[in-house]
Amino acid sequence: MSKTLLITGASSGIGAATAKAAAEAGWNVALCARSHDNIEQLAHEIGDAALAIPCDVTQRDEISDALEKTKAKFGQIDAVFANAGTGVEKPGIENGDPDEWHDMIHVNVLAPLLLAHYATPYLKETKGHYVVTGSKAGRDSFKGSVYSATKHFVHGFGENLAEEMREWGGRATVIAPGMVDTAFFDEPKPTKIQPEDVASAVVYALSQPKTAAVREIYIMPND
Repeated sequence: MSKTLLITGASSGIGAATAKAAAEAGWNVALCARSHDNIEQLAHEIGDAALAIPCDVTQRDEISDALEKTKAKFGQIDAVFANAGTGVEKPGIENGDPDEWHDMIHVNVLAPLLLAHYATPYLKETKGHYVVTGSKAGRDSFKGSVYSATKHFVHGFGENLAEEMREWGGRATVIAPGMVDTAFFDEPKPTKIQPEDVASAVVYALSQPKTAAVREIYIMPND
């Protein structure tokens, strides 16, 4: 039986590239995002190994439902990739927008927590793998950046989760890229990290033997 990976934020960028790379490596992929048309198109491109599931990662019932649908379709869940994330328009603390912080914290902090919580029973069955998108911003300090603070949470959470999962043979990995050429930025960044570069790192982490736990992969542009 092929292994199965559920990906949030799968409609574009890193999530879509990872879905394609994982499918090429022989995985089934469950594509979760709010952009229904995009994930349906991506699932069509990948074929029978893909399942599109419209999902708002901040909603507990939708996360739980996505996991149930994935197992019903493919029989098991071997890994999840908490990739969905967002930023803010107004930078800084004094000049920042608390409403933007509220929305960002729900996506960048609560959503990875919720996915880990609801996915754990499925991953225990397969001694599976939890992967989450961190950032260079989660390793360094950036003046007044609340986004950076959310990614610092992700890095700490990823390590703490890895310690919990190792008790039953599971693994957790934080993928920490610098600037990636995605729709996150208004202008194309062709010399920066490409989504496919991050996707290959995710597949690498997932493909390691059970004796090795890759806790973090840190990727920087080479320009």
